[in-house]
Amino acid sequence: MKLIVAIVQDQDAPSLIEDLTEKEFRITKLSSTGGFLKAGNTTLLIGIEDEQLDEVIKIIENNCKTREITTSLLTVTMPGDTYIPYPLEVKVGGATLFILEVEKHIRI
Repeated sequence: MKLIVAIVQDQDAPSLIEDLTEKEFRITKLSSTGGFLKAGNTTLLIGIEDEQLDEVIKIIENNCKTREITTSLLTVTMPGDTYIPYPLEVKVGGATLFILEVEKHIRI
């Protein structure tokens, strides 16, 4: 048995959850926040049998696409300078997966 910890962007989560539950995968949804953009993320805990791994990864790939956005970050170039906002192109989306081996699973 495996536990997938999938970190996805908030806007990708609803369609991903819908597709996973449609295929009868059990999911626990946690709200989380990314460190770089301080943007909302969703962390999903998905328990699966070993032979289901490829199917789940394919569903995640189909729902979590990488895209570029423009954001403004504040920076200080020299001590004493003021904060200057500037646009920055960054890639967001996709998914980060941690796949863990589960030693024991108990359902009560």
